[in-house]
Amino acid sequence: MTGAPMNYLDQTLLDRLSAVAKDSPRQRKNHNLHPTDDSCCHRLLNAVEPDTYIRPHRHADPNKDESMVMVRGRMGVVAFDDDGRVKETRVVAAGGETFAVDIPHGRYHTALSLEPGSVFFEAKAGPYRPLIAEELAPWAPEEGSPESVEYLARLKTLFIL
Repeated sequence: MTGAPMNYLDQTLLDRLSAVAKDSPRQRKNHNLHPTDDSCCHRLLNAVEPDTYIRPHRHADPNKDESMVMVRGRMGVVAFDDDGRVKETRVVAAGGETFAVDIPHGRYHTALSLEPGSVFFEAKAGPYRPLIAEELAPWAPEEGSPESVEYLARLKTLFIL
């Protein structure tokens, strides 16, 4: 037998990851399954808490389509047009009717946690490159800004039933 050992993901890992996310200033934490940022395929778990703000963005690279599969909890996914108008919303929930989303490159989007302890599996092409200015939604507040708190609160109202 050759190669690295198999990596099993369990509830203990999800609990640990969610606890770290909850204690993090950004209210999220990822757990990479790919060995390096230069890997050609990025696979990771992403724990997101309800107060995390992921600035709406798009991936310009045609190889950077992105898939997210809920492992635990619920999140709201929002798609926008180029001017920041909401075009689609969907609740994505582990074990729910909609449990995953595949986002094509070039589409402005964000995701927000709708319950504590939410974790999703994410896959997209590597290597990792930070988002560039042209990929960040110019109409959305910067992460960490006072305006981002109000903006996130407005986004959450899209998912109040």
